[in-house]
Amino acid sequence: MDPRDYRPPRWLRNPHVQSVLSSSGLRRLLARKRRQLVESTAESHLLECSDGVLLQGFLTRQTTQAQSSGLVVLLHGWEGSARSNYVLHTAARLLQSGFDVFRLNFRDHGDTHHLNPDLFSSNKLGEVVDAVSEVARRFEPRWMGVVGYSLGGNFALRVGLQSRSAHLPLQHVIAICPVVSPPAGLQAIEDSPWFYEYYFMRKWTQSLRRKQVLYPDRFRFSKDEFNSGIRELTRVLVERHTPLQSLEAYLDSYSIAADRLASMPINAHILTAADDPVIPLADFLALQLPPCVTLDVAEHGGHCGFLDGWHLRGFAEEYVAQRLLQACSSPTGDGLGPGCR
Repeated sequence: MDPRDYRPPRWLRNPHVQSVLSSSGLRRLLARKRRQLVESTAESHLLECSDGVLLQGFLTRQTTQAQSSGLVVLLHGWEGSARSNYVLHTAARLLQSGFDVFRLNFRDHGDTHHLNPDLFSSNKLGEVVDAVSEVARRFEPRWMGVVGYSLGGNFALRVGLQSRSAHLPLQHVIAICPVVSPPAGLQAIEDSPWFYEYYFMRKWTQSLRRKQVLYPDRFRFSKDEFNSGIRELTRVLVERHTPLQSLEAYLDSYSIAADRLASMPINAHILTAADDPVIPLADFLALQLPPCVTLDVAEHGGHCGFLDGWHLRGFAEEYVAQRLLQACSSPTGDGLGPGCR
């Protein structure tokens, strides 16, 4: 699919309208049938990862054809969950295309705060790689892909980078509006209209308060810290609850900027919007990508929006389905392309 074909109606060309509606209750309401398609037969699974970490996920099997086209792991964004609108919409579209879908919750996302005593952080890649590996071991799919949105897109690309060294049977990665340069993304949130930082801070502090109730001997955040803003609260968590010495070191630890995707061993697609208010387009244009990684930029779409009409369905889930159908039906089926190692 060519992102130039995405032409939303005029009322949906504002990036803030796109971004807000994408996560809105209205979109959830309009997606009742899609949500039921995904969740009515979903199987809950606990995945055992290294160091005793437990992550939760939900498997839904396709029923449209005799044999599944493959299995796709979906990764949500920061303070989203396996039940986020964009995850459920994408899952429903993939089920219709004959894929089984596994929706993974990151640590401390969804209703999983009780599973692990330590806090979520964006550089905990190892446990996500372990979870994808456990999904592959447990379900033995004939073909496997990973799709992520926002921070989940960042994780998806980093999982792809480790797919060969971790012996993952992973053939394809798709990232929608992934976080590329965390320092630039943090600055963009602070520079955007106030409701972006308010949205993330509200959800994040709710999560931290929940963690504090569960583990009162480990976590004691003050009211001033909760009200300090996204940058300063991140700094507090990094210095108090990670082995890293600074906010800058933490942000760099999960960056995929510049040439960090240059060694990608499998095919990958990245879709972003030129008007994304949270992830600067300059971050994507500065990427040094190998031939097997394709960057697609749509003129409109906001952050993880790409809505195309009053029904609030999106171009992104159609993009994901078409890219993965094309990949799994290739002659080799291995997802390898020119320049992949």
